[in-house]
Amino acid sequence: MRAHAEAAYPYECCGALLGRCAGPDWQAVSTIALENAAGDEARRTRYEIAPRDLVGIVLEARRRQLEIAGFYHSHPDCPPEWSYTDIAEAHWIGASYAIIEVRDGRAEAIHSFRLAGTTEEDKRFEPETVAVANAPPSSVD
Repeated sequence: MRAHAEAAYPYECCGALLGRCAGPDWQAVSTIALENAAGDEARRTRYEIAPRDLVGIVLEARRRQLEIAGFYHSHPDCPPEWSYTDIAEAHWIGASYAIIEVRDGRAEAIHSFRLAGTTEEDKRFEPETVAVANAPPSSVD
């Protein structure tokens, strides 16, 4: 994710997380880097996943006997906190949404949020802890 975010700078990158549900949490085991389908200048401040790419993610997850654990995107030269656009365009209830801060082309902090709720009307982002295998848990890594 970090390498993808740095390569896309100064634009936002985006991708998917594949994994398994481990109790109340996700165990992400793989990422799929995607092309940001937002228009040329829009890519500086937003990302869009093309419908054909979303179908491809679903098929790849099924093929590997995994689930879509979440999505990631970068915030070039901005903190890794969700924006109103991020919450408005998040629809995968229960999934993780990781945001990578990229400052001057270098990936910095990553924050992750669970999309909680049951409907579009009550959905909300809740901070979640990120633990990397063989590393201590952290809400920022």
